[in-house]
Amino acid sequence: MAASPETALASGRWVKLICGAGNQDLAAIEDLCAIYALAGVHCIDVAADAAVAAAARRGMAWAEARGAARPWLMLSLNDGDDPHFRKAHFDPELCPPDCPRPCQRVCPALAIGASGGVLRERCYGCGRCLPACPLGLIGEEQVLLSAEAVPALLQALRPDAVELHTQAGRQAGFVERLRQLQASGVPLQRLAVSCGLERGAQGRIAHPEHQGGSPGHPQVLSARELASELWQRFTALRAAGQRPLWQLDGRPMSGDVGAGTARAAVKLLAAIQPWAPPGPLQLAGGTNAGSLALLEPGSDVAGVAFGSVARSLLQPLLQEAQRRERPLRELPELRQQALELARGLVEPWLRR
Repeated sequence: MAASPETALASGRWVKLICGAGNQDLAAIEDLCAIYALAGVHCIDVAADAAVAAAARRGMAWAEARGAARPWLMLSLNDGDDPHFRKAHFDPELCPPDCPRPCQRVCPALAIGASGGVLRERCYGCGRCLPACPLGLIGEEQVLLSAEAVPALLQALRPDAVELHTQAGRQAGFVERLRQLQASGVPLQRLAVSCGLERGAQGRIAHPEHQGGSPGHPQVLSARELASELWQRFTALRAAGQRPLWQLDGRPMSGDVGAGTARAAVKLLAAIQPWAPPGPLQLAGGTNAGSLALLEPGSDVAGVAFGSVARSLLQPLLQEAQRRERPLRELPELRQQALELARGLVEPWLRR
């Protein structure tokens, strides 16, 4: 029998699927949730959007009808500018006719086609297209739910959990978001806090071994400074009666880049553990199939979240299903391939 989400957290076998805080590709989300729920994930994290939540629930219901345990549905929110909540955009009319469109080649979400601009529903903010454009035509825009919208949205969607993406120096914004969650009256199993070593919205993506600053670059946090920020969040969460889950964002949205990205999250875990506040610690940001092997024996980690690598594994099959104009889960051969790939990523953690 599959472990409950709380049991999985306590035993270090927790696995979460990150569909993407900005991902609104409903057909892909429904298939991803169906396949990964069947593979045994304990939680599925999606954009705070009614249509996205409905697609995720349809996928989870499909898996539950086939014997899977129902994962928690988690909604992602932010307390300020955050790369997870941005959308790329550009005017294709400004592109030269002979442009080789390197932006298309580097986009892991297939949000940029052979012509036209960015498909907003597919873009999840990884930012790889921004430096790829030789003319610098690609910009970004942040997506931030208004304070008034949050309580009503939670009341309508009734998630099991919420994740708040935060950064250093944003305690006031975090507390305000927390008040909005409380105002909804929706009971949450966990309130996850996602934070990395960036200092503010413009901080460069940092790694645990890079704790200083350099000319022209904002200083990044040390492990103790990050722990201090998390303790501030913990005080607010405890006062609100919420149970925390700390998501350590090692190298955001990069798990599909290569095996080496797994090191950032594991190094961040090792650096923060001596100073972290109470609550389970979960790996994220650059996690992939190589993450588990990098952990020290007996490492006190609750589990892992897979984002870009989980989507990329299934991307060719999702594309083939789209070509056939059928959901992936309704095509037996493709479904079996997808399930084998998903289980290959998830099951080592379930057996840990």
